[in-house]
Order: sequence, then C-alpha cells, then structure tokens
Amino acid sequence: MKAVKSGYEIYNTEAKKRRKINPLSEMYPPLPNKKYAIIYADPPWDYGGKMQYDKSSIKSENIGFEKNIFISSADFKYPTVKLNHLKELDVSSIAADDCLLFMWTTGPHLANSIELGEAWGFEYKTIAFVWDKMIHNPGRYTLSQTELCLVFKKGKIPTPRGARNIRQLITIKRGTHSEKPEKAIESITKMFPEQIKIELFARKNYHGWDNWGLEIPDSKIEILSQEKFSSESMLISE
Repeated sequence: MKAVKSGYEIYNTEAKKRRKINPLSEMYPPLPNKKYAIIYADPPWDYGGKMQYDKSSIKSENIGFEKNIFISSADFKYPTVKLNHLKELDVSSIAADDCLLFMWTTGPHLANSIELGEAWGFEYKTIAFVWDKMIHNPGRYTLSQTELCLVFKKGKIPTPRGARNIRQLITIKRGTHSEKPEKAIESITKMFPEQIKIELFARKNYHGWDNWGLEIPDSKIEILSQEKFSSESMLISE
C-alpha cells in the first residue's frame, strides 16, 4: 500500500519551493532624507515558515490528501524580515524630535514589536487600534481573530492635534493577506492632519503621506474627502 503523506510533509515540500527570503539591505531602497512627526509601519514579520492556516489535517476536507490543499505562510506571499534585520533599519534617522510611531503586530510578535520600537528609538505607550477581522484562524490557545496596532513615542506628542474622539476598535472584515484596514490610516490622518507623515513597508499610496517599500503603486488614494474632513468636529490643542 502507498504510504499516506502527512500534512507537514506536504507543507515542507511546498515551503522550500515557495518561501521568499529577504535580506532587507539588499532589497529595500534607502530611507528618505527627511524628518517625520508620524510614522506608520506594518513590518513584514517572519514566522519561521510556520503554517498559518492549513486544511490538510482535516480528513473531511482532504481525504487521503488528494485535493489541492490550501497552505499559507507569510513568507510565501511576500519577503519577510527577521527581527535582528528589522532592527538595522535606521528609522530614528527619519524621526522628528517629537514623533509617534504606529506599528502593526500580531500576538506571536507582540514582545518583538515592543523590542523593535525601542531599537528604533521610541518608547512604547499603548495600543492604538485593535482590529477585529471578523474571520478567525486556528490558534494554539484561542481562535485568532484580531491584530494590534501599537503606538510608540519619541519626545512629545506632535502638535497641533486634530480629532480626539477616534475609537480604538476597528471592526472590518479581513481582505487579502496582510492587508490592513484603511480605517487605521484614515484615523491617524484625522488625529494628526497637519504633520508630515510616512508609511513604512507601504503597499498603497495615500494623499498626504510619503511612503517607503517594495510594492508602492503610482496612483494616489484619497483618504478623506475635503468636504468630509472639514465637516467633522476637530479639537485642536492650545
């Protein structure tokens, strides 16, 4: 009888073919020669090639492993970067004296994200956003359904301030792999409309923001219409 392969055997074969390894210094462009008061980052966290979602072990879904199974890992989708290489990125060189860093992370990388923020010259302050993706993935402890956007500070909170009534919870259905809800960058824009802002590891191109990354399209996206933005109540600090 033909031996049945396990899901992990199938996965490991696919992983060797599909994994994208990224030496950051060789692939990413230099950082801008400019200072920013707001930095927004979604680091390409490395998970060591671990499966994030795999139906091969569900016999009712994949009897005898005959079907074309769905295997997903971050480094199949885009070049991931290990923590020690992310630390080498000189983010402090583009940070103004008074600067906030908004950084996306996941549960497994929570401690690493705080370590990374400190390595970039910032102090961890709090959780800016909790994203309820409205779809869950299997988890080792509880079902995985949320991601966090942390906020770090260097110096003081940049002034002038804009909106102060931004909600922490974002409930928007998950889109494509690693894509973050536009609501987050919209909310940051409302909070700090006048500051010079940049998105790191960007994959979209927003009006009012500089960006840095590998996959930035030419066309600009309007975050807030002028009519909508001017009509909302804005509380400006003294």
